[in-house]
Amino acid sequence: MSKKLELTLAVGDYEITRALQDGSVKADGIELNVLTKMDSTTRHWRFLRNRDFDVAEVSCSSYIASKDKDFGFESIPVFLHRRFRHGFIFINTSKGITKPTDLIGKRIGLKQYQSTAILWLRGLLDHEYGVPFKSIEWFTELDESIEFTKPEGLKLQKIRDDQSIEQMLAEGEIDALIHPDLIQPLIDKDPRVGRLFPNYKEEEMAFYKRTEIFPIMHTMGIKKEIVDKYPWVPINLFHAFNKAKDVAMKRMENPRIVPLAWYREAWEEQDALLGSDPWENGLTDRNTKQLEMLSMFAHEQGLTSRRLSLDELFLDVSQGRKRGHVFRV
Repeated sequence: MSKKLELTLAVGDYEITRALQDGSVKADGIELNVLTKMDSTTRHWRFLRNRDFDVAEVSCSSYIASKDKDFGFESIPVFLHRRFRHGFIFINTSKGITKPTDLIGKRIGLKQYQSTAILWLRGLLDHEYGVPFKSIEWFTELDESIEFTKPEGLKLQKIRDDQSIEQMLAEGEIDALIHPDLIQPLIDKDPRVGRLFPNYKEEEMAFYKRTEIFPIMHTMGIKKEIVDKYPWVPINLFHAFNKAKDVAMKRMENPRIVPLAWYREAWEEQDALLGSDPWENGLTDRNTKQLEMLSMFAHEQGLTSRRLSLDELFLDVSQGRKRGHVFRV
């Protein structure tokens, strides 16, 4: 029996990758060693900075920045993590902030400047809500995954190691905070902290109806040397991820597997608004639209020296027109 190519894959512990983790779906010709026990920012750093993994789920913004600097990574259009982000702009409730334009001229904290969630929100605040990103004084907590040159006019500084960006918000040292996760003061129901959009779900649904964008957060990175040596790997991996997603989506239709009283109703609400496959992979029309927007935001906000095209960012996973859809021996 021929030996399969052994690759290490680092991803989040998602339902849509479960079949790859348990081996019920396999990438043709590939034996995957799947790693899931690390948080996103650690995984991104270890992949982009340390080159610890052959294939890894990685922040779109950091990947785009790495391509601009030719770090030696490629990507297939597999998008395991998406999330609407309007509910992740947090405010200090004593600052009189009630609408997006109230953020102009304010001090706003960030986990890190380069995070995809934060790139999206800075871009949307600028283009959708009239809040220029250079009108803000920004404060970051973490080192950036990929170093970049600040654009002229950007007010950006890193807080001290003994400071917490979340505590600074609660204590009023900053006016607002954009964060990729729910922050502890909000979870603890600290009255000093609230959301810019209290009705964030309605805001996100209206945004989708207007734009058809369900924001992509992460893409699937591959070391360039693997692509060069084994050019068949990207396509085989792409189809394996799609198969694993199909298995997951079929299973998730059953409301018995999820301990939520109105789970099926939520599933049907999602289907009515986002369609039957909101987690679609590939450079589809909807995905292309938002990836081009993300590349534009990355250039505008100084993460790249020029606006990168999707042909530069993503490998071609086509098998030819009308090929690959029906298997024939």
